[in-house]
Amino acid sequence: MSQKVLGVLGGMGPAASAEFMRILSFRFPAEKDQDHPVVFMLSDPKIPDRTSAIIGEGEDPEPYIRKDIERLMEWGADLLAVPCNTAHCFINRFKDEIKVPIVHIVEATLSEAAAKAVNGAWMASSIGTAKVGIYQAEAEKMGYRLLLPPEDVRWRMQEAIKFVKAGDLKHAAEVFEFAAEALWRIEDIPIITACTELPLAYEASRLPFEKNISSLDALADACIREILS
Repeated sequence: MSQKVLGVLGGMGPAASAEFMRILSFRFPAEKDQDHPVVFMLSDPKIPDRTSAIIGEGEDPEPYIRKDIERLMEWGADLLAVPCNTAHCFINRFKDEIKVPIVHIVEATLSEAAAKAVNGAWMASSIGTAKVGIYQAEAEKMGYRLLLPPEDVRWRMQEAIKFVKAGDLKHAAEVFEFAAEALWRIEDIPIITACTELPLAYEASRLPFEKNISSLDALADACIREILS
């Protein structure tokens, strides 16, 4: 069976990208090495921080993201994936110019949420993703009920993201637990971990597995479907 070559732009952050590759390899229907797809991974942690740019405190990462996507296409990628939700705020500006299909993490994640959490879900994300509104816009288009945390809880989520980026899963899990429990006191529905660091924080916590809708899992599953199509 012929398979598409997947190009992955990672490094935003490195731990989330590594986890994406782990999920992809374990979920792909393969019995031996040769059954797995060819994947070109470009991990570029030097891309400026996406949320800092959105809130006006950092350099625009769009030129860096464009350049790296172009490089993946030059290498021969037939399909693209970017395991960073906030990066898609910038990718959306030029996605129509990309010459190969891109598996869009927001679309993949909300499709999974609609299937698994029919009554709606909370959105746990970076401050940047929430501010730009890419999840809210897609959810509205789908007619899906997406709840945004109160502002103080959003900053707790951002703190958990920073701990994951620093390699401190213990504190990331503690902060995320506090934030999740605050949300569930308002309404007890699943949480979309709509920043690719947050699935790592969730999994390191004591929170129930079944109430997490992981953007990393959703992206990996969508990539597998596209590779095999």
